[in-house]
Parts: sequence; structure tokens; C-alpha cells
Amino acid sequence: MDMQALGGSMVAIVTPMHADGSVDWESLERLINWHIEQGTHGIVSVGTTGESATLGFREHDEVIERTVEIVDKRIPVIAGTGGNATDEAIRLTRHAKRVGADASLLVCPYYNKPSQEGLYRHFHAIAMAVDIPQILYNVPSRTGVDMLPETVARLSAIDNIVALKEAKGSIERIHELIEYVGDDMHIYSGDDGTAMESMLVGGKGNISVVANVVPNLMSRMCTAAIAGQREEAERLDAEMAPLHSALFFEANPIPVKWALQEMGWIEPGIRLPLTPLAEHFQDSVRDALKQVVGEY
Repeated sequence: MDMQALGGSMVAIVTPMHADGSVDWESLERLINWHIEQGTHGIVSVGTTGESATLGFREHDEVIERTVEIVDKRIPVIAGTGGNATDEAIRLTRHAKRVGADASLLVCPYYNKPSQEGLYRHFHAIAMAVDIPQILYNVPSRTGVDMLPETVARLSAIDNIVALKEAKGSIERIHELIEYVGDDMHIYSGDDGTAMESMLVGGKGNISVVANVVPNLMSRMCTAAIAGQREEAERLDAEMAPLHSALFFEANPIPVKWALQEMGWIEPGIRLPLTPLAEHFQDSVRDALKQVVGEY
């Protein structure tokens, strides 16, 4: 696909669930249509925020398939298809391609902590197996492994590896990555708190948790930052600042699902081992919502 169409504000959308933990398809459709109306540039389906770790294979496939159908080519759909087993990631990625996803998002294998050579071979194998644009995802705080810029640079030479979501939260790392990969790969932020600066120094977008709650604000901020309009980007980012901290008081997606429930978008469904937002955090998240969203 045209890489110009892949960037900006890409929401790592929650997977709405009923109180019993079953997927709430009606709320998923409402959320997707709201995002498109509000100017979100892309939907990332079944990422960490979409509770990929607790969805079964069939559910994982169906959420991606339904998302593609609902979006109906209005904006790009990026399917979360990573796994800590290479064969599993290939299977999920093949399905995403088959049902019409525009790209896949592939997290570094988690828990088993591969070497840099292991990371290279893992992503190389998926790229060779499935001809779909692929976005790598580095999030050391959750996977236990940090994919280094040298490894990213090696992978950037593969035609269908087109971008990296970098969630280390370091502007220095963003600078280093852009220097290493040049025009061979887009760099996206995966950390809302540093996303604006990442785009101002050359990043091409933000795969965002905060966009779940304020899609229009995030879309406008990303557009301004990518265009180099620092003053406007800083103004919009400052409006969202309370959410950059409040939505991470507990592990994502616990706070953002509670916030969307509070706003009336979804039911209070989340799957174990995740639990609803602790009561002692609720007033703080509610206050942040009131500061940024106003009445809802």
C-alpha cells in the first residue's frame, strides 16, 4: 500500500466486552465509526490494548475480520498478529492478509527473550511467509527484550517490512532509529507521552492508547507535529497531557477501558488476569477525563 496513507493517529483500539467477558460486537462497530468520524487515520486491531493476550485464535481472527468489514476501506486497518512463537505469528498474519487487513503489527516475541539474531530471523521468516506490509513493534517494558537499532536497520532492507512502532519512550532512541533507517522505514511512536516530540523530529505517526478517548485531539496533534507545526502540536498535546499519565496508572488497557466505560461507550468487560481499574485510581482518571473531554 501507499505508505503515505499509513501514519498519523492510529488508534490501538480496545476490544469491547460484555460484563461476562464475551466480545461486544455492537460496541466495536460504534467505536470504529466514531473514530472515523473524529478523524482517526488508522485502526490497529487486537494489539496489546485490544487484549490480544487473552483472545483465543478464533476470536482474534474474528475481531480483525469484523474490523475490516466495518471500516470498509475508509481508513487503513492494521492487524495485530504478533506472537512469541514464529509459526503462530505467521498463522495470524496469513489470516489478516486473507481477510483484507492493510498491514500487520508484529510485536517482539515476549517472555522467551530472543537474541538480536533471533529477532532478526523471527521477523525475516514472517516477512518471507506473508506478502503484506509489516510494522515491527518494540516495547521492552512488556516483552523483556529490546530490539536494537542495528537489528531494525537489517530488517529495514526487507521490502514488506515498512515501519517500526517504537515504545521505549526515548526521544534519543527515535533519533537513532531515524538515522539508521533513513527513508527505508517509517518510525511510529508507541508512547503517548513522547509521541509529539517523536513526530517533530521525523516520526510519521503515533499508535496511540490515548486516541481511544480523544480521537479528534490526537488526530489534530499528529497532523500538526508531522507537518512541523510545533506551536500547534504543543498546544494540542498540552490539552491531552492529563490523560498521558492517567491512562497508565495501571497496566494498559485497564484504565482506558474504564475511561470508555465511564464515557458510556463500552460495558465494564475485561478479561482475567486483568481486573477493573482499582477504586483508588477512579477519581483521578475521572478528573483527567473532565479536564480533557469536559462533560460526557
